[in-house]
Amino acid sequence: MALRKFVDRLTKPTEQIDREHLEEWCTTSGFPKLDAVEVRKPVRVAGEVRSIRIVPRSGADALEATITDGHGTLTAVFLGRRKIQGISPGRRVFLEGVVTKDSSGPVMYNPVYQLA
Repeated sequence: MALRKFVDRLTKPTEQIDREHLEEWCTTSGFPKLDAVEVRKPVRVAGEVRSIRIVPRSGADALEATITDGHGTLTAVFLGRRKIQGISPGRRVFLEGVVTKDSSGPVMYNPVYQLA
């Protein structure tokens, strides 16, 4: 059995191994999966920052962080911010707020965040 796990680790792509570890971490944290989050209800989710970009919204800059938990993705939008200390790609975070739907998918505006 140990040999089989070792061979699987050597033959699986790194991205798949990372996704499996992330899924396991999010599941053991006890938070809902991002692809199953209900819209317009307060929720607390866990995930990992995949990308960050600064986008102008209504004449002011907004920081958009794409969060994933291995099952789905969510965009956290911090209005009026260009940078947030500690939030960078690869960092695991907990977000709390209300999820809405946008043309690009689920979005959470100005969530309360906690670094993991």
